[in-house]
Amino acid sequence: METVVLAKIVALATLLGLVSGSGNHFKDGDKVPLYVNKVGPYFNPHETYHYYQLPVCRPEKVETKSLTLGEILDGDRMAESMYQMKFKENSNSEVLCDMKLSESDLKQLREAIEELYYFEFVVDEIPIRGFVGHFQESGFIPHTHKIYLWVHHHFHIEYNADQIIFVNVTTRDKQPQSLDDVEPPLQIKFTYAVTWHESKMKYSDRGLKQVKNASFFPRTLEVHWLSIINSMVLVFLLLGFVVIILMRVLKNDFARYNLDDDEADELDQEENGWKIVHTDVFRFPPYKSLLCSILGVGMQFLTLATCLILMALCGMFNVHRHGSMNTAFILLYALTSCVSGYTASNMYKQIGGENWVWNLILTASMFSVPSFIIWSIVNSVALYWDSTMALPFTTVLLLLMIWICVGFPLTVMGGIMGKNMADGFDAPCRTKNIAREIPSVPWFRSWIMHCIVGGFLPFSAISVELYYIFATLWGREQYTLYGILFVVYAILLSVTACISVALTYFQLSNEDYRWWWRSIFSAGSTGGFVFLYAIFYYNKRSSMSGGLQTIEFFGYTLLFCYIFFLMLGTVSFFGSLRFIRYIYINLKMD
Repeated sequence: METVVLAKIVALATLLGLVSGSGNHFKDGDKVPLYVNKVGPYFNPHETYHYYQLPVCRPEKVETKSLTLGEILDGDRMAESMYQMKFKENSNSEVLCDMKLSESDLKQLREAIEELYYFEFVVDEIPIRGFVGHFQESGFIPHTHKIYLWVHHHFHIEYNADQIIFVNVTTRDKQPQSLDDVEPPLQIKFTYAVTWHESKMKYSDRGLKQVKNASFFPRTLEVHWLSIINSMVLVFLLLGFVVIILMRVLKNDFARYNLDDDEADELDQEENGWKIVHTDVFRFPPYKSLLCSILGVGMQFLTLATCLILMALCGMFNVHRHGSMNTAFILLYALTSCVSGYTASNMYKQIGGENWVWNLILTASMFSVPSFIIWSIVNSVALYWDSTMALPFTTVLLLLMIWICVGFPLTVMGGIMGKNMADGFDAPCRTKNIAREIPSVPWFRSWIMHCIVGGFLPFSAISVELYYIFATLWGREQYTLYGILFVVYAILLSVTACISVALTYFQLSNEDYRWWWRSIFSAGSTGGFVFLYAIFYYNKRSSMSGGLQTIEFFGYTLLFCYIFFLMLGTVSFFGSLRFIRYIYINLKMD
């Protein structure tokens, strides 16, 4: 029974694209299918089109391959090609097709070559890539601009026994076809060759072979210890700063505030600072439902991010495809919805909320609605450009069903459990009916400065690491340093909690008890700094361009920054709440 269940789990994970299958076995002379996939500008990773949108050799009837959810999310649209490959049989200068290129075909090819279009084929789940053509520019006076089309592909395939280990393609074996000063229609003959090489590498190790020999795209990142050391120093400084507050400043405050009445009269000491707001500090904030929904979804993403990093550390993702990570994110988002429902409903009941049904609906919509709006805009633009990044209607229905059948019900179930298991808020101080007046403060103690400081320090802890994350999400690098990512993730949460405690202490010392919302926005503003960095990265660190890539980059980056706001705002809130409970529990009350 356990074996059957395990087999079903593996089969489901393979179908969704989280893991690769066991591989194909071929006999001598068996046909090895080659699928054409997509083309696109080299510097625009997410601007991809179907290979057959170019004027290239194509069969009369295009047969598409059934794809996993991960492959679809990665923009794959595989179709059968005209290449005839047989296992272990070499071929030389086989004719793929003869075709005539019209004036519009030539114009389309010239534009694609000038924009550095690359193609992607797939053989036995191994992606192989090459450029459609190349152009040369030389001299200033006279200036020359030459465009060439590669018309010959030479496939080198390594095999071990009856399985394929590695595939590569070269295009320079024959002279390319010049597209300059040619009269349409242009007659072109496309050819190909196949060479088989025996390998001693095991099939289970072929992923390492792909990473090691992937020269078309950079695949790995070097260990960047400088950023880790910089972040660790910042953490130690902030931790030391908070410890000083707790051990010295609070010690003096407790000694001053906990004097007996006779001693206080002798010292003629007036009450001020954070003690004087003890009757207001636990006054429940406005917009309770919205605040609790933010906390619920923030806790959900904290759980989701931790699970993703731990899964990556365990090697549960196919590193050759971003789609496996996208699939895992979608499934984990649905499965962790119970966390958001439980946290939001539990907190909402504690602070006296009554309309818990509306709170659950708001919690379920807190991320799904903004993400759907942004996705709709990006997907509409992709559809207009006829890009493969536009999701098919069936995939949209599948994602919608995952949310309706899994995400939303789990949110409701978690909410019911959170409401039923909620205790009282258990505030250590009684709250007066009439709120005290809040004194004015100078500009450098205002909520704006709190947000700037509270957002900048966590951002500075991850600023170096952000480059590698953006280079992976929006570039060609392959992030494999998950151990370092886990350390930086822990550093980020630690810095956020520490700076939140410090800023909350300063706020209460200024006799301002409105810490509930400010604690969320102070650290949540890190998302704004991340978005500013994204603008810098797009303009100064990347070579991306074009309307489609720009809209997709800033649309999904805005969603990424929103997740940062939810996560870090939640960490900040619960850090402040724990600190405030601590100081007022140890305060002597009248």
